[in-house]
Amino acid sequence: MGFKVRKSIRIAPGVRLNVSHKNLGLSAGVRGARVSVNTNGRTTRTVGIPGTGISHTSTTTSGRRSSSSARATQQPRPVQPPKPKKVKPGLTAPAWEKQLFKQIQGEPDAAVIHGIGQQNPSVAPTAAMVEVLRVVGPRADAERGRVLLGWLFDIGYDPSTDPFISKYLEAPEISIPVATGITADMRWDRQAMGLFVAELEQASGNVTRAIAVVESLEPTTVAAVSLAELYAEAGRWADVVDITNGLTNDDIAATFLLIQRGTALREQGYFDAARESLKEALRIRSRPSELRHLALVARGHTHLAEGKKAMARKDYERVLADNAEFPGLREMLAAASS
Repeated sequence: MGFKVRKSIRIAPGVRLNVSHKNLGLSAGVRGARVSVNTNGRTTRTVGIPGTGISHTSTTTSGRRSSSSARATQQPRPVQPPKPKKVKPGLTAPAWEKQLFKQIQGEPDAAVIHGIGQQNPSVAPTAAMVEVLRVVGPRADAERGRVLLGWLFDIGYDPSTDPFISKYLEAPEISIPVATGITADMRWDRQAMGLFVAELEQASGNVTRAIAVVESLEPTTVAAVSLAELYAEAGRWADVVDITNGLTNDDIAATFLLIQRGTALREQGYFDAARESLKEALRIRSRPSELRHLALVARGHTHLAEGKKAMARKDYERVLADNAEFPGLREMLAAASS
């Protein structure tokens, strides 16, 4: 993701904060799925799946009300597929199992894998997952991955309970950037699949579908962060507020969500409420300075939206005192001084 991380802090089960000299990255999830939230207001998603080869990079910039989101060109990046285990099908194994096993041992053929699934409908989901892991990923075929994974998710498939996958492949993992600076590293299961499907749909511009998928998942910190960002991209500011109701600054993940809440309230014109949320985000002074900078900038934007340029400049200058290289800070100061 381009971050030069120098410090990693565990803030909750499955959630870590990565701190560099320029920005903050909040890592949420378990081994295999990751999401990124950046203090410069930029959401950079490099959606990569270790073990599948699927990778996307997309960037959105969150700014003031007058600015709009911009997405960078997707850049698929191949990675290595998961390694086969040292086990072979027995003599009594069904023909489809032996045929599919050959596809994970040697050079895979997408047409053959697909054919196995067509000839044996009961194992079509397994064949589709093998195609994702062995063909789609290494070829970085984002569109094919979106179609296959979307279908697998819709039919209720869970790769973690697939006997063929668990028997013949080392536990494959997935790395999912769920929001600006937050990446979840997870093993392939239904939750991880849903989060990744949402990322692929969002990268394709299907935000409504992405939201529907995440809303159907088990409520977790990662899912909440993902939804907050998706709602924001869709301009559903009221929904951002709803999923952050009653939130207190108990941990760094909550601090991030409070900043999102403050931004959403500002976008709705509730400036007093926005400042209260950001005040709560700033209440714990022991939070990493990079995260506090993000909250100060958000509060500065709120003051600026209210026409309180002097107060906005004060918040921006607090950031300047700690980090003169904060991206876009000079422009913010200029806007608060004009």
